[in-house]
Amino acid sequence: MKTVSNRRASAPRVVPLLLCIFAGFAIVCLGLVYYVGDLAKYQEVLSTREGQNALRGAADPDQLDQVLKKFPTNNVVRLVALAKREAATLDAAARKRLNDAEPATVSKATDLSTAGRDDLEVLRRDLKIAESNATAFEPPYLALVKAERDKAETEVRSLKVGSDTVVRFMAMIDEQNKEITAFVSKLLAARLEYYGAYGKCVELLIREFGVYRVEKGQFVFPFQRSAESYNRAAAAMTAAAKRIADLESERTNLKPVQFDRWKAFADR
Repeated sequence: MKTVSNRRASAPRVVPLLLCIFAGFAIVCLGLVYYVGDLAKYQEVLSTREGQNALRGAADPDQLDQVLKKFPTNNVVRLVALAKREAATLDAAARKRLNDAEPATVSKATDLSTAGRDDLEVLRRDLKIAESNATAFEPPYLALVKAERDKAETEVRSLKVGSDTVVRFMAMIDEQNKEITAFVSKLLAARLEYYGAYGKCVELLIREFGVYRVEKGQFVFPFQRSAESYNRAAAAMTAAAKRIADLESERTNLKPVQFDRWKAFADR
């Protein structure tokens, strides 16, 4: 006789086993993510220290290119090199645009005491061109500054550095650009003063051409009022020319200031 049992055959414990496997896998993944994240932070710290040490050895802006060649993949070095490149680009653009805006007759030294009437007419025309170009200079230059800033921000974000580093870097770039544009504004103002004073000298000589005479390189006018007007304009022209020369020295002094700012950024 067969004996029938009332107990049901137990089902395989597949579901609990899968849950255990998945749980273990999840723990391993979380541990791996934590390890990779921690390793990335450690590598970033090492890279930062490497860049800081490399930059401390640079004594002037010209040595930064050598540091970049030695550490081409170091983000700290690359950021400083980017700031240097942006400053150099804006400075070179300002120089070129200012030079292009000034006709050759204005930029070269002209001996007014030997100039004929036609020479004076040409000079008057070119001085007005230079003045007009200087007046229209700032808007396109500021647009260039913004374009270079946007380009720098795109590049720094492509380096995958931390958001705090991006913020600090762009704050440094903004401070640098503000300094550069302030300098360019002062230089434009000085040039406009120079063109205006120069133009007054030329205008007076055209108006009184054939009346004044030249003795030992000095203008001699028949009327005192004309002599005083010319002397005032000539003095203003000389003062503006000196201001332009002083600003060129200031431009040179900007480089070490920028350099110190870059190194301060790297050391933080």
